Amino acid sequence: MSVLNGLFDLPWWGYVLYAVLVCQITIAGVTLYLHRSQAHLGLDLHPVIQQFFRAWLWTTTGMSTREWVAIHRKHHAKCETVDDPHSPRVYGIRKVLLEGAELYRHESNNAETIAKYSHGTPNDFMENKIYSGKPKEMGIYISMAINLILFGPIGLTIWALQMVWIPIHAAGGINGLGHYWGYRNYETVDDATNLIPWAFWIGGEELHNNHHAYPSSAKFSIKPWEFDIGWMYIRVLETLGLAKVKKVAPQPQIDHSKEQIDMETVKAIIRSKMHVMAGYADTVIKPVLQEEYSKADEQARKVLKHAQVALTREEVRMNESHRQTLAQTLSSHKSLELVYQYRSQLREIWERTYESQEKLLQAIIEWCRRAEQSGVEALRQFAASLRGYTLVAG
Repeated sequence: MSVLNGLFDLPWWGYVLYAVLVCQITIAGVTLYLHRSQAHLGLDLHPVIQQFFRAWLWTTTGMSTREWVAIHRKHHAKCETVDDPHSPRVYGIRKVLLEGAELYRHESNNAETIAKYSHGTPNDFMENKIYSGKPKEMGIYISMAINLILFGPIGLTIWALQMVWIPIHAAGGINGLGHYWGYRNYETVDDATNLIPWAFWIGGEELHNNHHAYPSSAKFSIKPWEFDIGWMYIRVLETLGLAKVKKVAPQPQIDHSKEQIDMETVKAIIRSKMHVMAGYADTVIKPVLQEEYSKADEQARKVLKHAQVALTREEVRMNESHRQTLAQTLSSHKSLELVYQYRSQLREIWERTYESQEKLLQAIIEWCRRAEQSGVEALRQFAASLRGYTLVAG
């Protein structure tokens, strides 16, 4: 074996396997350590795992915990505004896709962002003297040297693949397509989407709409058919005593034997408000819209074909076409106008500031009472189901 060819001479599939493995470790470090644990505090990782990921990410991406967490938290705080570090709505999808890494680097030089949003991240010797204290390229050069020593010239190819993995899939793909194209389980006020139900190569980050609906949840999958490989890693680490889940998205259940709304009901509804609004769209707006469509003439049906999006979309995400469709629909169909009003009133309940929990309780009781007497069967059934809302462990 020639020294110029590196310490290891592998078959072609060995190099492929190694490249897949190291790229998966990198994305695991981003999603488990930087994202779910440090940025959103939904997960505790053992100090050994934390130190490993910090060192690994510094050598494979050049990123420090402090910078990544600050930029990501600002993204959530300022999402889809001019202050969002990487919003396709602001910059355009082409720029975020092709220049996502440049947008990240630009924001990483914003000292105000780092100071304001990096609280709680490591502030030790390694962070201050190495990961944030040395030139960002140093870790990357160390990674390049290791690959050359291990595999010779082909190691440079593997290293190059590592270098583009996060810029393409995270900085461009998730930050770009994840706010531009895909399906949505929840009508969040931002543009976040789920790209596809499963994409093991990006660690569960493809379920971006779910994450924006419940940012602090350590588990990104919601629907039974969605697969979050990051959650699988977490469960393995939990079994080994190397991780502890702190938060997951609430899982509401309906207790049909419950007749009275109490504070437990209120807490379940408020914590599960994304589930509540998604359920309202599916079980109230959709059937009422279908009923109106079945009775409408051909001209009215042309409008109603596009009405579901307008009836369920948040105001800040509407364009002029949505607003026109909504106005036409509500002016021509009283039952849809009614259920849309009830949707808005329900949303206002948890957006208002109440003097006491008792007043919040009374607001929900009153909403349910009026909804059950509305004369719309789908609305009556939905209000009755709210009475039985309870929470189970995630």
